[in-house]
Amino acid sequence: MAALGWITPRRRSATARSVLAGEAAAEAARKSAQENAEETAAQTEQRPPVPEKPAEPEFPVAGDVRAAAFFDLDNTVMQGAALFHFGRGLYKRHFFQKRELARFAWQQAWFRLAGVEDPEHMQDARDSALSIVKGHRVSELMSIGEEIYDEYMAERIWPGTRALAQAHLDAGQKVWLVTAAPVETATIIARRLGLTGALGTVAESVGGVYTGKLVGEPLHGPAKAEAVRALAAAEGLDLSRCAAYSDSANDIPMLSIVGYPYAVNPDSRLRKHARERGWRLRDYRTGRKAAKVGIPAAAAAGALAGGAAAAVALHRRRH
Repeated sequence: MAALGWITPRRRSATARSVLAGEAAAEAARKSAQENAEETAAQTEQRPPVPEKPAEPEFPVAGDVRAAAFFDLDNTVMQGAALFHFGRGLYKRHFFQKRELARFAWQQAWFRLAGVEDPEHMQDARDSALSIVKGHRVSELMSIGEEIYDEYMAERIWPGTRALAQAHLDAGQKVWLVTAAPVETATIIARRLGLTGALGTVAESVGGVYTGKLVGEPLHGPAKAEAVRALAAAEGLDLSRCAAYSDSANDIPMLSIVGYPYAVNPDSRLRKHARERGWRLRDYRTGRKAAKVGIPAAAAAGALAGGAAAAVALHRRRH
């Protein structure tokens, strides 16, 4: 992984780091999707019943192999933040202490109240999260991730959003998660839901051990759009025929590059933006607002489990 030593966030522009993060996430997603294809096919007959698909919209078009769907994860596919649920599992397993848990909670509260992403706070959150897994093996975190999904995440999947994803799958299209959460955590969730794969934040590892660094930057905001573009190019997709789904105004860059953007359980900024542009709206929350829990996508930038396996793949490719 020595080849990645030239990656120095302070010396690279935000745009360049977004592109790097996007490309790394796209490569990781394609690799994991290929590895999981046979396993997903074998589990198709055992897939639990899925809620009935909504009558609207007429989209997706069956048989359109140049179309695909991209779903944000936190509060779009899953109630709450995947990183927060993963953090609960790590805390339960004594990976960090109460003071660190309180620190994450404070950062989460500040982000929700301020509604903006202070670079200093984001950097602090990234450093804190990465330090938790530094020195741990990738295989260890993957195994724990499977357990944590069953413990905290499985029951928090939005049935409505799950039905939308299934509609794309039934139409013969690929469906990808796109999230600032660790790519390995996202890949576990995608596989459990029978999706194609996941684009997520990629963390560096050497010899299967986390180094505490990222490849590029967190897959957040503009970086998500870069990842989708990179994956679409690699897969031969026509973005004007693709769909994207998200709850957050932070994902407007991603939503804006596809032909079929959807605001799902939207925050106020995204709802306003979607209405102004005539984007489709879907809200599966029972209350007026969805519960906002856990570390936000911006703080998820730390990528607790990281996408270390993908980083290793990127390293090998460059060599």
